[in-house]
Amino acid sequence: MKKNRPEQQVPDFSRRLLKWNKNSNTRQMPWKGEKDPYKIWLSEIILQQTRVEQGWNYYKKFIKAFPDVHKLAKAGEAKVFKLWEGLGYYTRCRNLIATAKQVAREKKGIFPANYDEIRSLKGIGPYTAAAISSFAFNLPYAVVDGNVYRVLSRVFGITRPIDSTEGKKIFNELANVLLDKKQPGLYNQAIMDFGAVICKPALPLCTICPFRKSCFAFINNKVNDLPVKEKKPGIKKRWFYYVVLEYKNHLAIRKRVAKDIWQDLYEFPLIEPAKETENKWVLQEAVKKKWIPRVNNSLPAVSTVIRQQLSHQLITGQFFKIRLQEKPRLKNDWLWVSKSKIGQFPFPNYINQYLRKRP
Repeated sequence: MKKNRPEQQVPDFSRRLLKWNKNSNTRQMPWKGEKDPYKIWLSEIILQQTRVEQGWNYYKKFIKAFPDVHKLAKAGEAKVFKLWEGLGYYTRCRNLIATAKQVAREKKGIFPANYDEIRSLKGIGPYTAAAISSFAFNLPYAVVDGNVYRVLSRVFGITRPIDSTEGKKIFNELANVLLDKKQPGLYNQAIMDFGAVICKPALPLCTICPFRKSCFAFINNKVNDLPVKEKKPGIKKRWFYYVVLEYKNHLAIRKRVAKDIWQDLYEFPLIEPAKETENKWVLQEAVKKKWIPRVNNSLPAVSTVIRQQLSHQLITGQFFKIRLQEKPRLKNDWLWVSKSKIGQFPFPNYINQYLRKRP
């Protein structure tokens, strides 16, 4: 990066961005221009790790089911998780529930109107706090998300990794220098929209970009090289073999309570070996656990191989459906649920893939 301050490399960045926003930005979203901090908070939590196209319908469903924070705070957790089902990253949902209860109980349903108090709420980081602060209360805090990282790194030629401590500091400082302090909400929305529709991750529309004459990446043919990421975590492979126990038209399920993926979602009896294994071994383990009898006249219906790719994990396995003549003695945390009501419980997408086409 050049010795002079980065914002000086592109004069009038904010003015040009807001001009583009006024004349050319046609991006539509249901929460755009929203001033209700509850709805802004809800949209931002849903959009964490989620594409706008996917999050759009979830936002509408949540607003319909829980039009205010009191309704969300009073809702049963299973109902909230069921509505969240398919969005993934379920820690967000747990934090959503916790924050709703905190705001409803401690703040009488009124979201705090200053950055530090908003930041103190569970599950709200610097980006979300800045979004709520600027959109709802017009406070001068710059948002820095993936779109903003991409725009700033390309336009100003910042090669520091966006996932490094130094890089985050540089981008945050620059974002706040560039921020239009008189209309921070409008500016923040504009730069995020610009990153989504013009300065896209792949095939950006450089020919119609208002910064093309001064953009470092465009001038130096570095568009595909920026932004830079430092960490590349490996993918952990796991094998999940579920034994679907059916007794008198009821299925055995329980809630996952361990600090692991899919916490607070439901599942069938699980066998997780250290590596891919044969069907015979899975059934032998089910016998050892006394889930099924040693002699069983009803052969299991074995599903095809099912996979789900998570951010840093690949889950692979199968489902073994077994109809039982006798009810096994399971621990107290197991529920026997009628097959007609199984859809009322929240399951991870891995299990829903099976449920959608179960025999």
